Amino acid sequence: MKKIIAIMLAALSLLSLAACGAKEADYKLGMGVELSTASSKENNAQVDATVAAVILDASGKIVQCRIDVAQNKMDVTGGAVDTAKTFETKMELGSRYGMAGIVDNNGDGVMLEWDAQAKAFEAYVVGKTAAEVKAIETQEAGGHLIAVDEKLLSAGCSMQITDFITAVAKACEDKFAVSFKAGEGFKLGVAAVSEASESTAATADADGVAKLYSEFGAAVVGADGKIRAALNDATQPKISVSTAGAITNADYKGTKRELGDAYGMVAYGAAIAEWDAQSAAFSAYCAGKTASEVRGIQTKTNDHGYAVPADETLYASCTMQITGMMEVIARAADYAR
Repeated sequence: MKKIIAIMLAALSLLSLAACGAKEADYKLGMGVELSTASSKENNAQVDATVAAVILDASGKIVQCRIDVAQNKMDVTGGAVDTAKTFETKMELGSRYGMAGIVDNNGDGVMLEWDAQAKAFEAYVVGKTAAEVKAIETQEAGGHLIAVDEKLLSAGCSMQITDFITAVAKACEDKFAVSFKAGEGFKLGVAAVSEASESTAATADADGVAKLYSEFGAAVVGADGKIRAALNDATQPKISVSTAGAITNADYKGTKRELGDAYGMVAYGAAIAEWDAQSAAFSAYCAGKTASEVRGIQTKTNDHGYAVPADETLYASCTMQITGMMEVIARAADYAR
């Protein structure tokens, strides 16, 4: 009998250890976007949008961070636009971005490629809170604001980091952050998908507009390949250009999530809910799915020609076009590392 009891106790002990090993903790996923049109100039419309995604633990410290930049440029010489233009993010460009080997901002070495420097910054902020990220000190060097901390510089990040700081802090303080539970082995990905199909050329009667629109997505992927949590956002900057190629205006008021009710889907489009609420509903719907399953979400065409959810449960809270959100969240899951 004692031997049987001992075996049973040992088995229970193993089960207890297994349960402890499988224990999940509480986390939050946040995302932030910092956008600038300041680099636009004669014959060139340009949008630089830095996106950051963070996973925070229960104490508000960063567990993982991912950064990318949608640096979208369009030649607008003579007021012309290219509605078929395609874009890649800096992370997607990788070694093709072309920063590696250039003399760094300190003037005492050569730079690593942009993706390597961004990853060094991602690693540097792990363990920090939003306040600590905001407090990262910078110094002027070569016309750029780079890190003061030698630890970050020695890790190879000698490029301007102010937009990184702002985007990561925004992600940490994201009011749309989503909570999730996860055990070990989860990964984080971020993505941006941009296009310019709604751009219009300048004419003798009206300025042209370079509409360099982007969708952003973040996804936490578990060890089983399924999404634990997701977020998405979008920007619609509009850069006006004359027939002489001069930039006459750069209109940008904030991301769609940041605009909230001011985006106007309810007020002007009689939508069932504002964009931010519908976006949150779609992101939540992606939890539990793989990247390929998100891409495979069924759609139907509504009376306005938009591809909306075919699933009636999702359609009850999200009646807007979802194809862009599908792709950017799936891509974020693909990029999770």
